[in-house]
Amino acid sequence: MEFSEKLQQLRKSKGLTQEELAQAIYVSRTAVSKWESGRGYPNLDSLKELAKFFSVTVDELLSPDEIITAAEDEKRELIGNYTVLLCHVLDVFMALLLLIPVFGSGTDKQSVSLFALSDIQTWIKIVYAVVIGLTVLNGVCGLIISRLDKPQWSKHRLITGFALSVIACLLFIITRQPYAGVFCFAILFIKGWLLLRRKT
Repeated sequence: MEFSEKLQQLRKSKGLTQEELAQAIYVSRTAVSKWESGRGYPNLDSLKELAKFFSVTVDELLSPDEIITAAEDEKRELIGNYTVLLCHVLDVFMALLLLIPVFGSGTDKQSVSLFALSDIQTWIKIVYAVVIGLTVLNGVCGLIISRLDKPQWSKHRLITGFALSVIACLLFIITRQPYAGVFCFAILFIKGWLLLRRKT
């Protein structure tokens, strides 16, 4: 009998709903549903909680092959979580553009901070600040959401952060701010590399 069937049988033998089981072992109902439908395995902590709750051993819940699969799934999930976290940290890292002198100003293109820029139109300066601010805000929201165990919300923040990085990179290149453009491109490149590694 597979883990998903064993879990359903154990839960029903105690007369519990998926929601009640989820509350008892401190996970989401979605997680229990995923396990019972055979779409994944619990992490080691949840597995121990299940074994303790149903007064069985971990070996009774999972076969040796399932234990290996569960460990691989947990490793993949952990790598994915760290990747998402690093991408959000990189979004917050964009705040440095507000402080460090990477903008060219004057005829000799002396490096100044965003707030010291004087030879561009005010609206362009505002656009710079808005794009940087939105990226940083997206990163902060992503960091908060990643602590709430809401993978779909986190995915939206990840996509938004990537799009904002592309916009910032293009904006600085089009407006001839090469240092800021290179800074954004480096962040974009690191994000892309992290996301590609996550897929493999």
